Amino acid sequence: MTVKAVRSATRVLAVLEAVAELQPVGLGAVTRHLGEDKSAVQRALATLAEDGWIRALPGEPPRWELTTRTLVLASRSAVRSDLRQRARPVLEQLRDETGESVLLAVADAPRIVTLDVVESRQLVRAAPHVGMVIPPVGSAAGQALLAHLPVEDLPAYLGTQPDEAFLRQLEVVRRRGWSLNQGDITASASGVGAAVLGPSGRPLAAIAVSAPSARLPRARHEPLGRRLAEAAASLAG
Repeated sequence: MTVKAVRSATRVLAVLEAVAELQPVGLGAVTRHLGEDKSAVQRALATLAEDGWIRALPGEPPRWELTTRTLVLASRSAVRSDLRQRARPVLEQLRDETGESVLLAVADAPRIVTLDVVESRQLVRAAPHVGMVIPPVGSAAGQALLAHLPVEDLPAYLGTQPDEAFLRQLEVVRRRGWSLNQGDITASASGVGAAVLGPSGRPLAAIAVSAPSARLPRARHEPLGRRLAEAAASLAG
């Protein structure tokens, strides 16, 4: 027997995600973002507030933000993540070797999400954060992950069919074993990444070094890429 989804629950979760993305945010903005009925969104916001997932900031009309309940839930999930626990010492070692921020990201269609971060100790640094949604095109972690996914899986992340130029770029990443973001998203930040592969060759995660572009000149790209590929291989499942 086919079990039907609870559509009202789907709406409430969509509203929670919208608040997380847009916070602090009012009813009208959430309604426009989701293209939903205003009264339905208002009921979802009231439900989330009553159950402690969001709270209203002072002022009228109310604007909503997440409470720490989402952080508690995320931390419980992270504790159960064997990959995150195994990767943490590797990330810390890479941070110490490079002096830059290092992140662990996973593919969770349609998003690529940061699972863990070890920040650089330098005053001026790249500052990715846990839960950050990473662009699939341009980012070092995104390229590293997509390069090892089947072509038919790529539209789920890209929102469209990949063009030939992008497929050739992914082939370069796959062949050499590391990816490069040379200021492709913002000129001030660059990154190098590598995929952590499972037994089937499918990517489990990606590790990436993220830094101000001035501290990742061209001469550092290949040595750092090879080091990341080595580190990623040590975590392969």
